[in-house]
Amino acid sequence: MASLLVTGGAGFIGSNFVAHWARENPGDRLTVLDLLTYAGNRANLEGLNAELVVGDIRDEALAFGLVESRGIDTIVHFAAESHVDRSITGPDAFIETNIIGTHTLLKVAKRLWVDTGKPHRFHHVSTDEVYGTLGPDDPAFTETTAYAPNSPYSASKAASDHLVRAYHHTYGLNTTTSNCSNNYGPFHFPEKLIPLFIINALHGRALPIYGDGLAVRDWLHVEDHCRGISAVITRGRAGETYNIGGGEELPNLTVVDTLCAAVDRAFAGNPDLARRFPDAPAASGQPTSVLKTFVADRPGHDRRYAIDCAKAVAELGYQPRHSFESGFAATLRWYLDNEGWWRAILDGSYRAWMDANYGNRGTSTQ
Repeated sequence: MASLLVTGGAGFIGSNFVAHWARENPGDRLTVLDLLTYAGNRANLEGLNAELVVGDIRDEALAFGLVESRGIDTIVHFAAESHVDRSITGPDAFIETNIIGTHTLLKVAKRLWVDTGKPHRFHHVSTDEVYGTLGPDDPAFTETTAYAPNSPYSASKAASDHLVRAYHHTYGLNTTTSNCSNNYGPFHFPEKLIPLFIINALHGRALPIYGDGLAVRDWLHVEDHCRGISAVITRGRAGETYNIGGGEELPNLTVVDTLCAAVDRAFAGNPDLARRFPDAPAASGQPTSVLKTFVADRPGHDRRYAIDCAKAVAELGYQPRHSFESGFAATLRWYLDNEGWWRAILDGSYRAWMDANYGNRGTSTQ
């Protein structure tokens, strides 16, 4: 029986991973360490067999006590500040959490695992943004692509990746790292493109698209990402990095058009939606696309990301199961069926923050 510490496990990807691992490994012990900042949510873990400990990954004494007292042999490190726009306006939190926090966990792992000879695995979850940007005809990112981060967020993640690598090569810590493409799916916090635009469409609010809308991302359903991470943890080679992608490289404008058409179909097939969301254009027979608005591009906006996950396919047997079409349809259904979850987030101060920050401009795709 394994004992896992999942940092950031009350967030979007982390909570989906906790649910996935608990389902696939019911005998394992799961401890979640999450500070429950704006993007962490107790409700994401409801009904899951996991212990939630509220705390900061920079708190070395807390992390040490948890790993020691719970007999932790595997750390799965999701906890991070991850919103690019936030990193542009306030980079300090990204340095503190993504670099200092990661280093704190690495120090604890070394003391309790390497220095005592205990079998272990430290898995670090990272992003394709560390590789920078691609031209339209450039080959996709591989694990040997040189790092070239272009935002404070991606620079902080690149630094944390390097620290993980250094602790493996210097101290012998049994580490793995995964770099993923853009995730989407259930429990996605509504500051990112897909959930924000779904909610805006339901309320008849603008869908602000950066620049010409032709920035390209590789879209990965969160369930596929969780399966990929599990494969890396259980079968990945120590010290190695694995790219996890969805194989769905799409311009942002295509994603928005897909979203608009799907919302229109949902309203056409379910008349009750017009009663629930009377401000949506689709409620009065108008196309959701009337809400599309083009706004000034974000500073340093990377033009294209694309993931080559051939290494994970060959070594781990990883394959994404969700096409964007099927994965997005399921995601839209989830948001329509779980209105209470996202309304609870939007109530109060966060609603005001959303109005101030996204009322008339674009949003992050990562």
